[in-house]
Formats: sequence, structure tokens, C-alpha cells
Amino acid sequence: DLQRTTTQLASVYRELQDNFEHMKRAERMYALGQLSAGLAHEIRNPLASIAGATAILERHPADRTRDECVGIVKKEADRLNRLLTSFLAFARPPRFRTIELGPTLDTVMDLAGHAIDRRPVTLRKDIPAELPPIECDPEQITQVLLNLLINAVQATEGEGEVTLAARAEGPRVLIQVRDQGSGIAPENREKVFDPFFTTKEQGTGLGLSVAHQIVEQHGGVITAESNPDRGATFTLLLPVKRENLG
Repeated sequence: DLQRTTTQLASVYRELQDNFEHMKRAERMYALGQLSAGLAHEIRNPLASIAGATAILERHPADRTRDECVGIVKKEADRLNRLLTSFLAFARPPRFRTIELGPTLDTVMDLAGHAIDRRPVTLRKDIPAELPPIECDPEQITQVLLNLLINAVQATEGEGEVTLAARAEGPRVLIQVRDQGSGIAPENREKVFDPFFTTKEQGTGLGLSVAHQIVEQHGGVITAESNPDRGATFTLLLPVKRENLG
């Protein structure tokens, strides 16, 4: 009896810890969502000014210094735009409608193909012919999966394979993105979905945070694990219908 009680208490303690971490992340996401609306106005004005200055510089005869300045302005403008887009994604609620998931997954694969460029990376699909219709925001789900696929391509150094897989699991659909990169360092496993955490030199640290937010708004779960052999797998579990949320 004592051993059984101890085991039950340990299980309850782990559940409380998981719930506590979930609440902390939810609070951070809520704060960022409220902040995004105000940031949109503050960032768009200087962004427009930078874009205008770039256009003026490009109309003048170029020299090396001027070209360097134009390059810097362009790079910073692109970075601001990515940051703004990511922030706004926190604030927008999903616009649900029922769709066939297969065509959306095909679109994501086509878009991800452009990110390969000249990398020796192969994109592969592991998707059955029949998947149940799903009630979701197709634009947001496309955003999440495209972000995961591009990350997977970038994480795969040298030759490798990135796989997009999907299957039905009762009232839910499981979608996975697997790569053959360096995996997730143990010390980073609990941070990958935190806002502003990134291991990329030019990353904003918001892509996976936005993905986490979108999946939660859909009543789903997203997880990240290192593969036993090589690379990492990101898994989404989404309810097929809104009545299955939670």
C-alpha cells in the first residue's frame, strides 16, 4: 500500500509540474499576443522609411560604400518584417473551416521544395491516400508545417532526407516532420518552443513559438524529440473536429 501510494504521489507530482510549465508558457504567449498589436504600429512606420530610403539609394549611381549600405538596410528591413509577421501571428485567432488535409500537405511540400535550393536534401511524403477532413485554419496550419519543413531542411547538413508523414488516430490526425540533422541538444529540449530562443545566427526565435501557439489554439499538441539515430522529429496531434478540442 505504501509503495502504491508513493507511486501515485509521484505521478501526481509529475502532472502538477507539467501543468505548471504549461501555464508559464501560456502566460508568456498571452503577454506576447497583447504586445503584438501595439508593436505592429510602431514597427511598420520605420519599416516603410527604410524601404523608401533603399529605393532612393538604388536610383543613384552605385559605389562600394553605397552598395554596402543598401545591403544592410535591406537585410534589416527583411528582419523587421519577419519579426512583425511573427508577432502578428500570436494575436490572430484561427479562422476555422473544414478542409481536405491532403491538398494542404501537398502545397506545403511544394513550397518547402523551393527552400532546398542546391542542398543535397530529399523531401519525402509518407501520407496515406485517405485522410479524414479536418476543421482548422488552413493558412495557419500551412504556416506551421512550412516552418517545420524549412527548419528541417536547414538542420540537415550534407546529404539527408526530410519526411512529412501523416495518419489518422481516432478523432485526431497525427502529422510529423522528421529530419536527419544534428538533433536537439538535451539542454535545449525544454526551450525550443520558448519565445526568442534560437540557435540560428539570423533567427528571430519566434517561429516555433508561433507554431506552438497556433497548435494550442487548434486544441492540439506539438512536441519535439531527437531521433534515436540521427536528426529530430516534430509531432503535431490535431483534433479532426472542433467538438473534439481538449
